[in-house]
Amino acid sequence: MSVVSRRQLLRLAGGVASASIVSACSSDTRNTSAHLTAASSALLLCRDAWGARPARPGGKPHTITRMTLHHEAVVLGDNRNAPERLRHDQRYHQDQKGWIDIAYHVGVDRNGNLYELRNTAIAGDTATDYDTTGHFLVLCEGDFDQESVSEAQLHGTAVAFAWAAKKFGVASSTLAGHRDFAQTSCPGANLYAHLSSGDLKRRIDDLLAAGGVDLQGFCGPEAAARVAAIEAGR
Repeated sequence: MSVVSRRQLLRLAGGVASASIVSACSSDTRNTSAHLTAASSALLLCRDAWGARPARPGGKPHTITRMTLHHEAVVLGDNRNAPERLRHDQRYHQDQKGWIDIAYHVGVDRNGNLYELRNTAIAGDTATDYDTTGHFLVLCEGDFDQESVSEAQLHGTAVAFAWAAKKFGVASSTLAGHRDFAQTSCPGANLYAHLSSGDLKRRIDDLLAAGGVDLQGFCGPEAAARVAAIEAGR
């Protein structure tokens, strides 16, 4: 992924957010050229923007060969809670679990904002009994055994996976949920339904058919201001 300059910001600001708005307003988003065009670029809020600690040394280098979906399993409530939830996760994972970093590679909040989490070159971690080596891990903020999934969050999730599919040469057919590998309800019934029905895979395939996703790293003061706006409910 590349880093967004101030000059590029206005051009890219319509990334995930604009595509999500089109999705929510269209009766069949898979057949709208406007949706597919908007989805060709998206912003990834860098670690510095959401206040991540540095990763600790170590971890297991890996080559990504598949894609796996997780949820937070904690009720998110208002989306303004999302950045602090990620900071809490990282503290817990480093301080209590002893892991090098937050466990996942990309986070997605209810409004479809994408967050840079762990370095994709390093395998994730899990408190359950499956080997995360080779897995590109996406975390959706929320408890989807209790909360519904928004259209914006579904679209942001598809964007993250479509980017990974093209970046790492991984087939969308490898997409699965945490529960497919371990004794867990993760990623929650309401989110898993979009996996089992094929809906999420179709969304990913549509983005790939339209040329894939150019995921732009959004860093620095402007990105931090964006996170502050999320936390303020704007």
